Amino acid sequence: QVQVVESGGGLVQAGGSLRLSCAASGRTFSRYVMGWFRQAPGKEREFVAGISWTGGSTDHADFAKGRFTISRDNAKNTVYLQMNSLEPEDTAVYYCAAKGKAALRGEYDYWGQGTQVTVSS
Repeated sequence: QVQVVESGGGLVQAGGSLRLSCAASGRTFSRYVMGWFRQAPGKEREFVAGISWTGGSTDHADFAKGRFTISRDNAKNTVYLQMNSLEPEDTAVYYCAAKGKAALRGEYDYWGQGTQVTVSS
């Protein structure tokens, strides 16, 4: 089992950048696929990006491609989401998640509490 805690959210102007971090507990972090999701008010939670155990494979949602980048540092038990060129439509609670299966999309098993990202126009 793994526990994850997000940080790095905040208020930023349109066009700005933020880097979210997700710290995971446990000594087996490198065995988990990690992902970022988001949920805007009144909308369903959606996949943002996922990264494989070693970081060698990543997958980004269409809206994230070219603007967001997921990465991980297994030595630090941490996964990151670098977000550039932010738009007001990116305003949401961002969640970090983990799972033991290989698929980068689909169901995840362990979730953090989320961190709020607000982009002002």
